Amino acid sequence: MKAELILLYIFCLLSFGCGNDKTVGDATDTETTSQKRAITTHAIENLKYTDYVLSNTGEEAVASWDNYQELAIQIGYLKKADISFFNGDKELLKKFVAEFKIGLPEDLNTNPILSRMAMVETSILKLHDDLTLDNIPDENKLQSVKEVIVAFSNFNYQINKKLERDKFDKISSEY
Repeated sequence: MKAELILLYIFCLLSFGCGNDKTVGDATDTETTSQKRAITTHAIENLKYTDYVLSNTGEEAVASWDNYQELAIQIGYLKKADISFFNGDKELLKKFVAEFKIGLPEDLNTNPILSRMAMVETSILKLHDDLTLDNIPDENKLQSVKEVIVAFSNFNYQINKKLERDKFDKISSEY
């Protein structure tokens, strides 16, 4: 009788123990899936920010700047929740940012534009770190996505502002 109770007890422990392991595994899978779903197109569309695009003059000014064109494409992908460019190899991202800074056209090389460029660089590297670290909450990752988009938008605004000021200076000097 005691042996039967002991066997029944061991059987119950093993049955309940195995069930708990499966639950923990399912919870981990669910957690990983929810992290991937945190940055969605819908979540990015719901972010509130002012999106500045380049004017026609601005488009002409950056037409030959290949790294700007590539970054603009990647920001477009980011707005559609494609984060592959920003959570790839950090060294490649740093190299891209360095080439981006070097390729700045001479007529856009002003302190306000350089400071906006630094903000773009900082926000891109922060987003990379937030995306690659596991202990960063999803809200922070989404906030980092917003910071990159806003930094790039403000960079565009600064380019537009500089080119508009140059145009105004030409008009003023004629009189």
